[in-house]
Amino acid sequence: MVTTLEKVDVVTVGVGWTGGIVAAECAKAGLKVRGLERGAKRGTQDYAMVHDEFRYAIRYELFQNLSKETITFRNHRKMNALPMRMMGSFLLGEGLGGAGTHWNGHNWRFLPYDFQIKSMTDEKYGPNKLGSDYNLQDWGITYDELEPYFTKFEYTAGISGEDNNPFWGKRSKPFPTPPMKKTPILNRFEEATKNLGYHPFMMPSANLSESYTNPDGATIAACQYCGFCERFGCEYGAKSSAEITVVPTALESGNYDIRFHSNVVEVLKQGDKVTGVRFIDTITGEEFIQPAEIVVLTSYVLNNAKLLMISNIGEMYDPDTGRGTLGRNYCYQILPSATGFFEEQFNTFMGAGALGMTIDDFNGDSFDHSDLDFIHGASLTITQTGQRPIQFNPVPPDTPAWGADFKKAFIHYYTRTLNIGGQGASMPHKENFMSLDPNYKDAYGLPLLQVTYNFTEQDRNLHKYLSEKTAEIMKEMGAKTVVPANPLTDYDIVPYQTTHNTGGTVMGTDPAISVVNTWLQHWDAENLFVVGAGNFAHNGGYNPTGTAGALAYRCAEGIINYSKTGGSLV
Repeated sequence: MVTTLEKVDVVTVGVGWTGGIVAAECAKAGLKVRGLERGAKRGTQDYAMVHDEFRYAIRYELFQNLSKETITFRNHRKMNALPMRMMGSFLLGEGLGGAGTHWNGHNWRFLPYDFQIKSMTDEKYGPNKLGSDYNLQDWGITYDELEPYFTKFEYTAGISGEDNNPFWGKRSKPFPTPPMKKTPILNRFEEATKNLGYHPFMMPSANLSESYTNPDGATIAACQYCGFCERFGCEYGAKSSAEITVVPTALESGNYDIRFHSNVVEVLKQGDKVTGVRFIDTITGEEFIQPAEIVVLTSYVLNNAKLLMISNIGEMYDPDTGRGTLGRNYCYQILPSATGFFEEQFNTFMGAGALGMTIDDFNGDSFDHSDLDFIHGASLTITQTGQRPIQFNPVPPDTPAWGADFKKAFIHYYTRTLNIGGQGASMPHKENFMSLDPNYKDAYGLPLLQVTYNFTEQDRNLHKYLSEKTAEIMKEMGAKTVVPANPLTDYDIVPYQTTHNTGGTVMGTDPAISVVNTWLQHWDAENLFVVGAGNFAHNGGYNPTGTAGALAYRCAEGIINYSKTGGSLV
């Protein structure tokens, strides 16, 4: 038996950063909003004094239960896709706050080049720089148009930073809080990069440098530099996340509520509009229909795409013909890096997720690509995140992988090893996409999402070039031994890399190459909105959170306007 609930103005599917932002803005505007979250309720009280690396970082307590729902993966279409049985390449969040609970706190604005990447690349380098196999496209919106929404997100989250990077787009306001502490490790990187003629700056951080009260009245504490950010919730409330900012704001309005353990399995559509969603209570197994005037998909990239596919909303991408948009332009991230082994010791066991220093001299189009066999680049960063003992046991090359010599080496190098890493841009390729798996189903009888993805020549060339740059910096920092990252071969879903999946529900001005318009309104259903990193037409040289947050604020503005006028917003 299916129970139909009372109709609401807006229902959001997922209560993380994007769902919380949409809920807060719409609730403040007087709309009745309900959030459906398939995970549990949680908050800072649940993380109190639990610096348990094994529980959270190894056993993945905050993450999706893959025995109930996972994805299948293959490198190419001739390969059999198999289910991902253990967390690996990326970590799928679940519960209040979503992936924003366990993020490190790196907060970036994509570059002006990113939003107009095709037109700017074609104009400077000609239309065949990458070739016809890449689905390169502009986003349909410029950096300047999105800038006010970037600012709003940063002031909600209290981002700590400094505006001294010559490669950024213009800012309308300074960062709301100062940058984090500059440690001896960061000073070493700063000196080396300046010696090489580069432009280092402190990373914008959602681990706040000081206590801050945002415009909605939510207070975020100051970071304690405890080193437990990534894969952990912050018991101090010092890492900006939805459950300490936008969700309380929405609840305080009196126009918002959340139903937990509510797994949405279908978006209901009638004619050219959606009517609500169908969900299952994961505790009792009961089935419900939640009618709504407006439906907003605010869950993770992979789930937003899957829900649209299962609900048969939009045209599936076909790699043979190039037609269709749903599942198109799936991108990941490229990680050039270099490790340095030193004779002197550093404090590597204290830190914070976004305590770092970066250069953008090789990001976007800040350097000339005329004679290079790739476009875009990466932000190159050294971070002091707090190296935990189970996961961090560095040893130089040729060290035995086990035994007394291994133990001696990693104990010696635990405080003598530094790493410079790049968040490299990923360009969309016609053979990298998402679809529904024809063989495997989840615990609710629905097809699993299938991801087809492999590194491309563009990726391999970018990775090689920038790994060499990171090695040059590490050498300048004085490392005795410098080890650049191994060259890219095939993408492997087993080892962790980043939780920076993008694409599949791309935004744009042309329905032939985008799923949603520039207000994140679905082309095929005017009262359906889809927001998140799935809207990115490619992945840039940063992590996606800040840009996804800006899009969520723009989406919320569009929803409020739509609630008054109806119809297409473009």
